[in-house]
Order: sequence, then C-alpha cells, then structure tokens
Amino acid sequence: VLVEFDCVRPTDFTFRFTPNLEWMWPQRNEGNPGAEWVSPNPHQEYAAGGFYVLHGDYPDLAGAVTIPGAYPGILAPYQERPRFHPVELHLHIDPAHDNGRLFPLLMAVGTDRAHAANASLGADLEQLNQQLPSLYAAHQTRYQKLLANSVSIETPDKSLDQAFQWAVVSIEQLKARIRDKAGRDQTGLVAGYYESGDSARPGFGWFFGRDALYTLFAVNGFGDFGLSRSELEFLITRQRSDGKIMHEYSQTAPAVDWQQFPYEYAAADSTPLFLLAVADYVRSSGDVDFLRTHRDAIEKAWAFETDPAHDTGHDGIYDNSQGTGWVESWPGGLPHQEIYLALLDQQASAAMAQIEDLLGNKEKSATARLRAQRIAQTINGEYADAQKGCYTFSHNLDGSQDRTTTVYPALAWWSDLPGTSAPGGEGSIFTQPKDCLSQFASAALNTDWGLRDVANSEKVYDGMSYHKGSVWPLFTGWAALAEYRGGQPLAGYQLLKENANLTRAQDLGADTELLSGDFFVPFGRSTSHQLWSSAMVITPTLRGLFGISIDAQTKAITVNPHLPAGWKEAAVRNIQLSGNSSDLTFEREGATLRVSISPTPARFGWQLRSDAPGAKTDKNKQVGLVLPLPTVELGDPSHDIPLLGARTSSFRVLNEKWESGKVTIIAEGEAGSSAVIPVLRHKLVKVRIDVGSGLSNEADDTHPGVALVGIDTAFRDPTLPLGLNFHFPPGTGWKTITVTLAW
Repeated sequence: VLVEFDCVRPTDFTFRFTPNLEWMWPQRNEGNPGAEWVSPNPHQEYAAGGFYVLHGDYPDLAGAVTIPGAYPGILAPYQERPRFHPVELHLHIDPAHDNGRLFPLLMAVGTDRAHAANASLGADLEQLNQQLPSLYAAHQTRYQKLLANSVSIETPDKSLDQAFQWAVVSIEQLKARIRDKAGRDQTGLVAGYYESGDSARPGFGWFFGRDALYTLFAVNGFGDFGLSRSELEFLITRQRSDGKIMHEYSQTAPAVDWQQFPYEYAAADSTPLFLLAVADYVRSSGDVDFLRTHRDAIEKAWAFETDPAHDTGHDGIYDNSQGTGWVESWPGGLPHQEIYLALLDQQASAAMAQIEDLLGNKEKSATARLRAQRIAQTINGEYADAQKGCYTFSHNLDGSQDRTTTVYPALAWWSDLPGTSAPGGEGSIFTQPKDCLSQFASAALNTDWGLRDVANSEKVYDGMSYHKGSVWPLFTGWAALAEYRGGQPLAGYQLLKENANLTRAQDLGADTELLSGDFFVPFGRSTSHQLWSSAMVITPTLRGLFGISIDAQTKAITVNPHLPAGWKEAAVRNIQLSGNSSDLTFEREGATLRVSISPTPARFGWQLRSDAPGAKTDKNKQVGLVLPLPTVELGDPSHDIPLLGARTSSFRVLNEKWESGKVTIIAEGEAGSSAVIPVLRHKLVKVRIDVGSGLSNEADDTHPGVALVGIDTAFRDPTLPLGLNFHFPPGTGWKTITVTLAW
C-alpha cells in the first residue's frame, strides 16, 4: 500500500491498528497476538525505522508491519496490556522534502519457526521495500496489457468510459489462485474484498459460484475467454457427485474438511446459472472443444436440474427444495418456488438445447428445447398477476402466490439465446410482464443509486434489510439490461448510469455490494469491492446500450444499439473474434445511424447484422449497416450521482411507446418538481403535444398559470434541441404524467 501526503506545514501522522494475526476462516485459531517493536538501534529501544512483530502463541507463526521511517507509539507492558491494545506507527512529514514522495505500508508473515523469527521478517520487509519500484512497474505493465487486450468503449459520456475500464480492472483484481487437495493450481474469482474486522472470516474474500457465473457474462463481453474457461473449470472441479454446482468455497477450504460445513452447496441457482454461462462462453468464444472435454460435467448438471425429485411441486420446474433461490430469509418462511429460480430454469433449458446442438445430439436438444417452452407456458399461468401487470414473487405448493412487487422478474430478459426471447417482443414466449419495465424504473423500486429488491410500497419493505428493500448494483444491472431489451432506452440508460456512478462513490473503481433503500449510503457491512457489482457496469453497456451479441458458431455479430440521441458517435474497441480483434464504430448522419467494423473480419467469414426495423447493409462498407432513426428523438435527462445521504428525487421516464409519427411517454416526478427532456429533430417538423391520464394542460385553480407539459417553440433550426418541459402537480409523493408527441 503506497501512501502520499499533501500538507502545507510539518505534520505528524498516526497510523493506528488493532493487531490481528489469524489463519483465514474456517481454519482454527489460537489466542491474540502481542506486538513488539524491533528497533534498528540496539541502544535505543524505540528508534524510528524499525518494525512491529506480531507474535502468536507459538513460534511458528508471526507477522510484521512497518512504514519505513516511522517510529512506534506507546506500548504498554505486556502484563498490563488490555486484550486489544491499539498499535501505532508515527510518521513525521515535512512538505519541504516529503511532498510527492510515496511511503509504503509493508507487511510480511512467517508460517514456520525459521521465517517467523524477527531477523527473517525484518529481511522480508527490507527486500519488499527495495523491490517496490520494480513491483510498481510490473503492476503498471500488467494493467496496461490488460486494458490493451480488453474491450473498451469511447462515448461522449467520459465518466461511463472510465467506469467501464475500472470495472474490467476490478474484476481482474478479484482473481485468486488456489491449490486443490490434488495439488493442482487453479484460478477462480472471489466474490469481493472487505475487512475481516475482529473475525477470521474475510468480507467475501472467498469463491462464490453464482457471483462468478453472473460475472462471466461481462468477462465474455470484454473478451477474456481464458478467465471464463478457468472459472468454469474451477467450478467443475468442485461439482458435487450428483451434478450440483457449488455455491461457496473458502480460500482455506483445502486445508480443512470443508464439506462438514453447510456452505458449499447451499444455493439452488448456481446449477442453472452454470449451464447459462457455459452456453454464453461457447457462443461468444467458439470454444466447442470445451463442451466435448467437459460433456460429462455439463450433462450431470443438467440431470440434477431436471431430476423429478427436485420438482416437489410437480409443475415441471426446478424449485427451492434444492437450496435457496435468491432470498435467504422471508416473512412467513422461505418460498417454495421463486420466479427468479423459475426463470433461470427456463433459460438454462434453452441453453442446454444450444449446447446439445453443438454436441450433435439432436434428440437431447429437442427435449431441452421442449422443456424450455413448457416452463415458459407454466410461468405464464402460475405467476401471472393481472392487477400489477408483472410476475409475482413466488408460487406456493397450495397454488397460491406471493404477490410482493420485486425486481426478480427482470431475469426474464437476461438471456438472448433462442427460446428466451424478450417479453413483449416479437415472438416472445413470456406474455405477462408488460408492465414490469415501468415498475423497475419507478421510484417504488428504483432509487437514484439503483434498484431495491422489494418495492417500498410493500408492507414487508425494509430499506435496511438484506433481502427486503436494500439496493444492489446486481439488481440494477438486471433491470438495465431488461429495459434496453424491452425497448426502453431512457430507463435503461438511467439505470446503467446509477451503477456507473458508484465507481467513485467508495473504493475507487469498485462498485459496492449493497446500499440503503432509503438514503444514498452503502451499508457499513457492505463489501466495498464486489465482483458482480462491477460486472453490472459492463454487461448492460455492451449487451444493452450497444446491443451487441456475438455468435462465434455462425460468425454473426448482431448490433441492436440504443445510443442516447445526443451522441454523434461512439465506438467499442478491441472486440475479440476468433482470435482477432476489431472495432465497432457508430456514427449518426442525419436520420441514420451507421455501424461499421474495422479491421473488417469478413475474410474470416464474419458478418454484421441487426434486428432493428429497416436495417440495411451499408454499400459503402465491406461490413457495415445503416439503421434508420425516427424523425424525432428524445434525449436523456441528466443522471448525476446524488449527494451522500440524499433521498431519491430524480425525474424518470417509466415508459416510451413509439409509433409512426408519434411517441407516448409516461414520466414520473416528485410533486411540485420540474424537469426537461431534450427533443431532437432530424428535419424541421412541428412537434405537437397531448397530455393524457385525465390531466389538463391548461392553467386552473390547482396550478394557476402553469401548464403540466410544454415544449419550446422558439428554435426553428432543426439541429438545435427543443425542451420538453414537465411540471408535476403540487401535493405530496410521486406523480405521473402521460404525454404524446406527434409530428
């Protein structure tokens, strides 16, 4: 750790810490360490420039801590020492010669008698100090290489560009090596980093199956296929004999009898997520050999998921009898079958159909595909909520529903594999969640810093709880992708920015695990560097905002972009295609968006395609597309990071419905507030407005002299944006306005 000081006069700094020296949980520990200052001067007991040794109860374990040049604080005699005595390093900084210098905090540990001796620890610290310039240079080279070989984005929103790159780095920092009991070294992704405090159990510093599997969609997106394969093989190595995929695995698990603990296979969702991640990896990378090599493990996972014994409700859907789906506690007891798990089972079935197609087993593929269709039909029946227009939270054994409004139906839009088409879209297999997207964007679920899992309008809501109202960037990523794939780009961009804004809210470059549902503040217990939180900056950006989907088997790059109307150009750099890399560029030319790729991968058989209506091949490019844009487009309202401790107050667009020559918008804002949406025109047209929902756009006694919605008419130049002005009625709470623009 390198510390830099910036002060205007000589200053003494104190670094205070509680000595802690323990083997990582779940290994056993003995006692608390005592701290001894090892002085560099045998004639001066507490001279500057020494180091602390933390002694354990036995001579085969000791640690050392220092800042070169520091001197110790007060050390109480051992026999008078309280149980936890703070240890201090004092450092004197004089700006005349210390400004701009870096002061390292150095730590070393010895785990046998020879290396735990004072002299050995002192030599380790000195060697580390001397190596710092080369270590720093090596890290710099490593990260430069990482970013040079990873996908990056270039957009007018530079804060988003930086958040994207920080997310790539954040995931890289969560790689950890572990040696299994067979002596094999493997690399996997730990779920996050946070201090262990007084416990030997670190803050998420161990391996979680589902955390890594959600993250692999981002890893495949930025092209680190080696990491994806390594993580999948890490999970396969720890697959249970009946095919179930692990949930969590400590870094010290090989040193203990890990299976005596209840953690390794506690969750039910890792198994369907594994099948989804395998299909996504192979589809993105073209590595069909992975399927052949690990066919037994993949089909064992499928057999576990489809085992009739794991369908205790006999509705044909894998259920929570095999562990937790998402929630680990719930009022009235754990659910029988969550919509979350049902949707994962449906999509995993479609994924298995793709996998068996690639393995050449048409019969198994047809069976999996039929299962995906049947589960979708069952979900449409069992989880329908006509009143709310979205799926319910869970389905119970007695046929009843838990109708709590949650974020979990957002998983219906997670996969874009055939057989998992987006709800509401053409050929969709899901019929119910027509109003889910508006609910995700509304202030009941969405805060200015992300998505609550439970709406604050529900009786069970608690903004401080883990599963009944807190905000997770993971949920925000699910919903952002859902909004984009459901044709709601204004809401999608708002949610994406809520995650990206967290990049600088706490540990630089790392999105936190969870935040309060009521105020913009991370929980004190939140893991500040959380794996899937960073992933949820990348996945909605690449697969939602840019709408990129890569199929290495058919060599097709599909782009269905949803770029903000004010962006003249953007690019996605270094997309990995069959061992080569290419850049995708997006350029607006009047009422068209040109998409091109360079260097062209056509000689390797790759083609660019789009599902956007009216998309055509660009005759001026070897591989390119021309996508028509509407005559009138809506710009994005600003999405700045809120002040720490703020409540939700931002204007939001809940729904936009585009038809020929018009768009209907449902917007939400706090009572008495105002907001503006930029309106961009590609030719000079007159834009008319009509306010619906029984509201008047004329001044009256309730809001004298104030129209609910107005549009600027002064600018005749079509290149200049108009302002669509919203004025929400006075009162309390949140208000909605429906307005139609026609031209």
